[in-house]
Amino acid sequence: MKIRFPIYRRTLALLAVGALPALAVELPDGPGKAETEKLCVQCHDLAKSVSMRQDENGWAVTMTKMFAMGMKGSNEEMEAVFGYLVKSFPPEALAPIKINTARAIELESRFSLKRSEAAAILKYREDHGNFKSIDDLKKVPGIDFSKIEAKQDSLVF
Repeated sequence: MKIRFPIYRRTLALLAVGALPALAVELPDGPGKAETEKLCVQCHDLAKSVSMRQDENGWAVTMTKMFAMGMKGSNEEMEAVFGYLVKSFPPEALAPIKINTARAIELESRFSLKRSEAAAILKYREDHGNFKSIDDLKKVPGIDFSKIEAKQDSLVF
């Protein structure tokens, strides 16, 4: 009996070898482009890799997470990817975060919070109700409030 790849495995295999160019994302030219194309497709598609626009600190947090999750590359490649992402995908003017409806991923990326910190905010909100001011956020245990305070202008209560 011949074993066949399910359709999703065949699609992933085709993506991995670049056989589906219509799904490819075109990155801007610049130092680090080749390294970004090489390293960021190890776990997910390239479009997802560059979909967030972040400041230098945000990209540092993202790169640290990706490394911890198994991204493989030399120090030189990692530095090239980091520099490329910072330069090619800087933050855009973002809509304010509605703290009382924000999801964990929004809090993590906007305020460079750890997953546990974002979860603590959501748990506190669930247990105590909506936040009414920045002072209410100071009451959340286990978060680095300075990260939120530095970007408090991007919060809506």
